[in-house]
Amino acid sequence: MRKHLLIGAATSGSGKTTFTVGLLGALAKRGTRVQPFKCGPDYIDPQFHAQAAGRASVNLDPWLASDTHLRQVYQKWGANADVAITEGVMGLFDGYDRWTGSSAHVACLLDIPVILLVNARSTAYSVAPLIYGFRHFQPRLRMAGVVFNQVGSESHFRHLSEACADAGARCFGYLPRMTGLEVPSRHLGLTLDQRFSREQWIERVAQVVESHIDLDALLEAGTINNKEEAIPAPPPPTGHLRIAVARDEAFNFTYPENIAQLERLGQVVYFSPLKDTALPEGSDLLYLPGGYPEFFLPTLAGNQSSREAIARFARQGGKVLAECGGMMYLCREIIDEGGTRYPMCGVLPLTASMEGMRLRLGYRQFQYQGETWKGHEFHYSKIVGDLPSATTLYDAQGRATETPLYRQGNVIAGYTHLYWGEQDLLKLWKS
Repeated sequence: MRKHLLIGAATSGSGKTTFTVGLLGALAKRGTRVQPFKCGPDYIDPQFHAQAAGRASVNLDPWLASDTHLRQVYQKWGANADVAITEGVMGLFDGYDRWTGSSAHVACLLDIPVILLVNARSTAYSVAPLIYGFRHFQPRLRMAGVVFNQVGSESHFRHLSEACADAGARCFGYLPRMTGLEVPSRHLGLTLDQRFSREQWIERVAQVVESHIDLDALLEAGTINNKEEAIPAPPPPTGHLRIAVARDEAFNFTYPENIAQLERLGQVVYFSPLKDTALPEGSDLLYLPGGYPEFFLPTLAGNQSSREAIARFARQGGKVLAECGGMMYLCREIIDEGGTRYPMCGVLPLTASMEGMRLRLGYRQFQYQGETWKGHEFHYSKIVGDLPSATTLYDAQGRATETPLYRQGNVIAGYTHLYWGEQDLLKLWKS
């Protein structure tokens, strides 16, 4: 017997992250071992989850991974937890193809009861048909009940509770309309100041959840009795590589299952391009994940020893994978929003620019070295230069995109954040 819940909502902006983080924090304060998960490819909300729960948050994305892999990941990471809490993405039924790939898809695949979070700021009894529709639209979906957000008063909540009862759904409480519950900026990196700010916010939201949500009833609704499939023991490491992974305030967008796969290839050693002056000794493979290099340009530019060490590793034929912010770091320079130029590693004959920022995002897939690779693109910068793409990348609907994948020697770089949780990454370099 285990407890599982997925936090979904009718639309984006309903407060899923606020409620999820508050719930994680409240349960952790009780001494509950709570394992967080996040639907979709997002790197940022899981950082909030991890700080609230004290455990890494793991992505569940039906576009990036197979159904079998998702089941294995969910069981593996939740095996020694008392409760598994999954935050949904966008609206409950919003997927890359109708409801395929949505939070509801994940809930049905993994048999997770759903808590529907309803933003009630500008409505009252009219939530009844909305709740009724979400309860009955997909018969496979197990709807545990409802929590309201942005509730103005006890009188307002009474109307909402009546609507919930008439829609045949259970109500577990609400989050009041009050200042200070909004999620802090998601785009300030992992600096100590930001960690402290998040810690204060998590504590406040956890207190609100404790005061206004019936946690015992909520957890009881998430109790399901089903026999879990036996999880085979992980295979032993298959290699003896020494893998250098950048991890600091500027570079921190990594999927836990990607790192788990790297650990099968050998020893993972972390280093900081912001602070360290050299790569870990004896490195065979360098992974530069995405993050926020644009917020640390003076420091990155000033650490010439680190930039030269990475350039030397690449020139000598070392295998390098660089994603998004990591790719920007490999360029000759990065131009900030104001037009100031900062020298970077100079591995790629390209310039990354933050001028005229425009958001580019979406799922990406491509064929390379006889393998299908999938990932997600999300960035505001642009690349200036003539280095051709090594292959064509497509979106989730199979349409060609302008997103490049660069290959120069053993350096592979692009805007796409790849997911290789069930693949052998070394096949990227297969000759």
